[in-house]
Amino acid sequence: MRVLITGGAGFYGMNLRKELISEGYEVVSCDLAASNDIVNMDILNPDEIRRTIEEYRPDALVHMAGQANVGLSWQKPQLTVQLNVIGTINILESIRLSKSDIKTVLIGSSDEYGVLKDKGKNVTENILVNPVTPYAISKRTQELFAELYVTNYKLDICVARQFNMCGEGQAKGFIVSDFASGIAEVEAGKKQYLCVGNLDSSRDFIHVKDACRAMRFIIEAGHTGEVYNVCSGKSYKAKEILEYMIGKSEVPIKIKTDPAKMRPSDTPVICGNHDKLTNHTGWRPKYKIEQALDDALDYWRKQIQ
Repeated sequence: MRVLITGGAGFYGMNLRKELISEGYEVVSCDLAASNDIVNMDILNPDEIRRTIEEYRPDALVHMAGQANVGLSWQKPQLTVQLNVIGTINILESIRLSKSDIKTVLIGSSDEYGVLKDKGKNVTENILVNPVTPYAISKRTQELFAELYVTNYKLDICVARQFNMCGEGQAKGFIVSDFASGIAEVEAGKKQYLCVGNLDSSRDFIHVKDACRAMRFIIEAGHTGEVYNVCSGKSYKAKEILEYMIGKSEVPIKIKTDPAKMRPSDTPVICGNHDKLTNHTGWRPKYKIEQALDDALDYWRKQIQ
């Protein structure tokens, strides 16, 4: 089976490529940054998308390209909507016009659920979504267009609502990578302390390798038109994660609270429920959170050094 990945040069895309190739898939990775392993394709260029689909004729397409940073979405809402909504419409239109039976997986976000309060302890796909950030709104709009193309054009589309990922290769701007990079900088003598924000909230974290396994399972057995939570089913306080990672440090780590990182939360605990994904595809997480944290820390040590 041949799978085309958009956003193939990103953290998620590169890990998915490894997962699929290890399982015998043929992979075509696309991104703006072309290289020997990456095909140049701009999701804002419909003609370019159409030519790529016609040339490679994939059996499945996993759409990972877009703007994935919640904080940046407040600063650049236009760019966020352009990439996440218009880019997705361009992908779906190109598939429709190709008249090909391509299994398509779109990447949604747990951020679409919004402020969950007590419901955050067991987040199922049946909970009514209530996006409250530009990023979440763009992802919810993406899902609505997916529903439209399934209903009206009979496209084979699934949506994966992705919870917090971590592991090797993740850029700064996410809690685990920020902890890992900060610790590595202190170890290397480039900083005197690690800046942190709110450490009391609990969130569901999943190893990127498990998330990529979930993508493969959805390609293989996901039901058309369905939305799936991609999560570990376990929640961890930011404080627990930080304490574990500091325990792995080669030097004492001083902590400093950064007011800019302090974001109030009306949902103290968010824990995803992956029963639907497990029941439909047989997928279950297999990697422990500690391995993801170790992988992130080792990666950032190499980058900083």
